[in-house]
Amino acid sequence: PGAGGLPRAVGLPVPSRMMHRGCQVLDIVDGAARYWPAAFPPAEADALFVRLRGDIAWRQEEIVIFGERKRVPRLVAWHGDPGAAYTYSGVLHEPQPWTEALGSIRARAETLSGSVFNAVLLNLYRSGADGMGWHADDEPELGRNPVVASVSLGAPRRFRMRHRRRRELTQDLELAHGSLLLMEGATQHHWVHAVPKTARPVGERINLTFRRVVAPRVRAGGQGLSTPRRPL
Repeated sequence: PGAGGLPRAVGLPVPSRMMHRGCQVLDIVDGAARYWPAAFPPAEADALFVRLRGDIAWRQEEIVIFGERKRVPRLVAWHGDPGAAYTYSGVLHEPQPWTEALGSIRARAETLSGSVFNAVLLNLYRSGADGMGWHADDEPELGRNPVVASVSLGAPRRFRMRHRRRRELTQDLELAHGSLLLMEGATQHHWVHAVPKTARPVGERINLTFRRVVAPRVRAGGQGLSTPRRPL
């Protein structure tokens, strides 16, 4: 971390600026991002982690890469409003209903961000062997400039951001238990992000990325259209 406990920007000499209510504004070019290290107090975050870990119907997904079927290195779930279908990695995800816990987390994310969300993708990272490759949340269903609110519960994990063209521009954050990271504006057009695997011992982590699905892509007959592959 940088001075005062702020996340350190790698490749960007300008430090983050503080805002009200514990919000930090990340100085990134061609985009906008804000970070709340303690959006959920520890006791509340602990309780939410336990409820989500036990109540969500976690799934082990498989995707096909160059003709080979591979298991995604994390467990996933998709919840949202009726009709908020979402396609990535060539798989159409129909939303499961909101739970009480998901509804309360969404309300906090909407209050802090000033945005409205109708769906959430949940990822359960069981250990350091689970991770997420470089990608952007830029599927057509999310509209022109998606607003993505990422809530982290459980063991802190390293979150990396990298500019698509100017690869020397990066941001590395250790996403804390109970934190909220908001990516908005043109961020998904110009930046990619990842949660790298790690060999060090780490506990379980649940990540919730709230989105607003504005234009579900559905073929006649109800089959989802293919969208760019999300890497492992």
